[in-house]
Amino acid sequence: MHPNQHSEIPNARAGVIVGVELRHLRVFDAVVRTGTVTEAAVSLGMAPSSVSEQVRALERTLTVSLFDRRADGMRLTGEGQRLVGWARQLLDLADRATADMTGQRRDVRLGALETLVATCVPAVLARLAERRPELRVGIHPGTDRLALLADVNAGRLDAALLLDTGTTLGELGFQPPAESLSFLDLAPVPLTLVTQPNHQLQREQPQPTNLHGQRLLLNAPNCSFALAADKLLGPGPERAFVGSVATARSWAEQGLGVALLPQFAITDAVQNGTLAVLDFPLPALTLRLVWRADREERPQVRDLLYAAST
Repeated sequence: MHPNQHSEIPNARAGVIVGVELRHLRVFDAVVRTGTVTEAAVSLGMAPSSVSEQVRALERTLTVSLFDRRADGMRLTGEGQRLVGWARQLLDLADRATADMTGQRRDVRLGALETLVATCVPAVLARLAERRPELRVGIHPGTDRLALLADVNAGRLDAALLLDTGTTLGELGFQPPAESLSFLDLAPVPLTLVTQPNHQLQREQPQPTNLHGQRLLLNAPNCSFALAADKLLGPGPERAFVGSVATARSWAEQGLGVALLPQFAITDAVQNGTLAVLDFPLPALTLRLVWRADREERPQVRDLLYAAST
């Protein structure tokens, strides 16, 4: 919250400051997040009638209508939209105060593609431990980015780390499951084409036509590197899906094909002389943190953003 802002909620109609109960704000926030009284009740472990009554109590306190009640759910009024930001700031402050006074630790649920868990996630965890030591981070590895994004959208994860490119989510070649997702680009992830040092391609002038008919080693059909190959190399190379980044690297070391891999996966092999990089320029992918836009003000998401972006 900005230091010049007050924690009280202004009455939209009368222009005066009124008191509001946090329990009413929590119910209001749940209805905003879920879109219906029934789903809000499920998420809060309450009866739908109790949710409706607490929303009405909040409206009576503020003397405004916060929702339009419709057959297909609850829709925020203009006054309701104004309250959303205030409610989340106040709930955040209350949660942080409670955690500080009671010594409780907040749980953060971070999903990540398995490729990134051993390479990129540790740096994020180290920054979190340094800047937010009260947080307890649970890492949820996954091989399916769409499943990770669906979990973020459904609230089962606070955020997810994946690889992408461009200025919008999914430009690498996948369709996000919802338009309500936001993202932050954290770092470039350079790509490389590597082969055994004595591979014939190491003696040729690198160009796309030289890759036609070559066995291109990739871990899975819809992995980030397979999508990058489709975007950057076209259909010429013959795809061979070998199950993992480590296996693709091992096959390339044995002369069984050309591997498209992130730079972090082949640095030691190049230094040891078991792999050689083809002089074939490739744009980098981007390490991207994704979260649900309407949860950005939640403490867990803000803490992740703070730790990941510094």
